[in-house]
Amino acid sequence: MKKLYLLFSIAVLTLFSSCSKQLSYFTEDLYDDFRWNENELKEIQFYLSQDIHLQRHFDDEDSKIDEGRIRINSGRTIEEVSIKAGTPGLMLFSPRSDRFAISFDDNPDNYLMFGPHPKTNGRFVILAKKWSKNTGLVTYGNKEYQINNENAFASLMVDIEKAKNVRITKTTATGRTVKGD
Repeated sequence: MKKLYLLFSIAVLTLFSSCSKQLSYFTEDLYDDFRWNENELKEIQFYLSQDIHLQRHFDDEDSKIDEGRIRINSGRTIEEVSIKAGTPGLMLFSPRSDRFAISFDDNPDNYLMFGPHPKTNGRFVILAKKWSKNTGLVTYGNKEYQINNENAFASLMVDIEKAKNVRITKTTATGRTVKGD
């Protein structure tokens, strides 16, 4: 009975592991090896390797005159966009051959730029307009957001199914003889 249970468990595990996604980093080498054009790249399902958190800060200040006094109300508004690891995304356009605008949202204005980075072995990582010590500045939905440096290496991933095709062509030489024999 234990053997039957063990065999059943192995079969179920094999079935589930074969159906799951095998995500790999999208790299400059992969891109160069297959030379996909922009239309082909738009058909690839991309995924995000880690959570990304975008923040926009702005101060709210207004004044009110109440019984002869000026009352100033001040505060701060924080707008945050979170994109979770594993979120699927699509390429919208490519402004340069090695830059991709990837959208993880239904709104086509909401996209982030990705490109290869030499410190990550050519993985396509999130690109910012500029980086300071702890934050970067990115555009998302026509607004500028700050991104924490912990998200600097958030990368694109793809599901790669590797098929092995081996073709063997076999011929047998029949030989050659001198004429007249």
